[in-house]
Formats: sequence, C-alpha cells, structure tokens
Amino acid sequence: MTAAGASGDDRALIERFLEMMAAEAGAAKNTLAAYRRDLAGASETLGGKLGNADQAMLRRLSEEWLSLARSSVARKASALRRFFAFLAEEGLRADDPSDALPRPGAARTLPRTLDHKDVDALFAEVDRRLELDRSPANLRLSALIELLYGSGLRATELVSLPRHLFRRDQPYLILRGKGGRERLVPVSDRARAAVAAYAETLPREGAYLFPSGDKHVSRVRLFQLLRGLAADAGISPDRVSPHVLRHAFATHLLEGGADLRALQTMLGHADIATTQIYTHVDSRRLVELVNQRHPLTDRNR
Repeated sequence: MTAAGASGDDRALIERFLEMMAAEAGAAKNTLAAYRRDLAGASETLGGKLGNADQAMLRRLSEEWLSLARSSVARKASALRRFFAFLAEEGLRADDPSDALPRPGAARTLPRTLDHKDVDALFAEVDRRLELDRSPANLRLSALIELLYGSGLRATELVSLPRHLFRRDQPYLILRGKGGRERLVPVSDRARAAVAAYAETLPREGAYLFPSGDKHVSRVRLFQLLRGLAADAGISPDRVSPHVLRHAFATHLLEGGADLRALQTMLGHADIATTQIYTHVDSRRLVELVNQRHPLTDRNR
C-alpha cells in the first residue's frame, strides 16, 4: 500500500518512517494507517515537498487545518512531529522544522458509557431472543456481548479472536493488542458458557471464533449488530457502540472497587494516564472511601 497523494520522494520517506514505526515502535496497523493518511495528505497539500518543508511551509499547512476539530489538528501535528524527528535522527535532513506546527492541546473528553440499567436492558434483549430462537446468529450475538462487556475487549481484538485461544477450563485469554503488547484478559464464567454454546454451531475447522466467509466478522458488522440490539432494547442506537461497552466494562469495574493498575492491565493501556480518565465516574465513591477508611476518621470520631 503506497502513500497515495504523495510525490515519489515523499512517498519513499513516508514508507521508511512507517517501517520504523512498525519495527521499532510496534505501532498497530490502524495507527500506521492513520499516520499514512495524515502524512500523505500533508505531502499533497505541500505539492509533494513535505520532506523538504521549512517552518514557513508548515505554518501555511497549519492554516489549512483551521476549520478542523482540535483533536484532528493535534493528531496531524503529532504525526508530522514524529516524521520530522525521524528524518533528523536518520540524517535525512539537517534540521527539524516541526516547532512551527500548532500545539492545540486537545482536551481529553470523558468517555461515553452506559449505566447498569442500560446494560441490563441489552442483556435482557439477548435473553429474550435466545428464548425465542437459539439460532447460530443469536448465540453469536450473545457471545459477542458477553465478551465486550465482560472482558473489555477492543472491537478489532474481539472480531479477530483466534478460535484456538478459548479453552473451557481456562478463565482468561492472552491477547496481543496495540503495539504488539501481550496482556491477560479475564473471561467470566458467563462469557465462557456463551462462547461454548456458540462454538457448538461452528464447523470443526476454522481460524476465527467469529468467522465470516474466509475472514472474520468486520468491525462495521459488529457495530451494526450492537445498534440493532440497542434499538430493540429501547436504548437510542446512537448511544451504543463496541467502544461504549468497553468503557462500561471499565467504569463498572471501578465502581465495584477494582484497582486502577489492574484495570490498566486488563484494558491494555500502555500509560496509566489513559486509564485514569475512568476515575471521573466514581468520584463520589472515592470521597466516601476516604471519609470512612482514612486513619484520621477514627481520630475525628
């Protein structure tokens, strides 16, 4: 796959940069694709002169981003900074002009999530469907929902699960997630039972737990299944997605007293700062915890 829109020289530099990101930084495929799009787009805007761009050219490029969301500008600027740092480190250019790029400091928004009542409604709808018809499609949906909410898997991780990973007597999976990092993912008894029931409908041979033709179910299809389930459960489909259920998994675990470090491991976050965003959901419980458990509380009494 080439960096469409880039000139020959820029294309070669972008490919070298992406090779480094894959080999040394362990960047995931989706991350590499995002870098490729942003760099190719910048090259096209600059007439194929991205590799030789000076600060004046980057400032003009930044002006092209004025109508974009702050998060988009932050992403594009970050991609270009890493690209120019790579060129300088490799001796492919003598300077690094990236100081001219904007630093919008995109605010990290609080994750959308579902409350316990919403989650109960989703599972009630799954149970209703299974009572009417234990078809392969309904059993598959049950397994997907149990794993999304019960294990906090990313959408890509879920749909591409290798079939051989699951064992009836093993309450966890070892997954390779973003950046090639391995992590242990707990699988509840409910989820294992749902997967076992669904697996009975699959042919004996197959690479994926959720096959679709020669490949696996797509993320788009997973998104569609969830929205259809939400609508039937009386929940606005716009509020439900695979990522929202992952957020609900994290939020409800924290509410139940889960340790933040353990949650970081289960979610596969490289930086605990990413996990800490979930602490907003439980501020009241944390205040109560301090008031009830702190040693000074006994003195006050």
